[in-house]
Amino acid sequence: MWKEENNKLYKQFVFKDFSAAFAFMTRVALEAEKMDHHPLWTNVYNKVDIWLSTHDAGDVVTSKDRKLSEKIDKLLLS
Repeated sequence: MWKEENNKLYKQFVFKDFSAAFAFMTRVALEAEKMDHHPLWTNVYNKVDIWLSTHDAGDVVTSKDRKLSEKIDKLLLS
């Protein structure tokens, strides 16, 4: 579940290994690029942490962030 804190949506994803985490990041990158809305994220081995906020709106959570978070969650199911 995404948490809203410090004017950002945040979620950590845990995968079986680095390859699975990186593949997920690649799928997220393609969706983010289509939306022209890019996440702040980190990856360490099998963990991916993502923070979403809209820079053009003053670094707060907007509908763009919620839409991207929904797309990200759907990528886990595919």
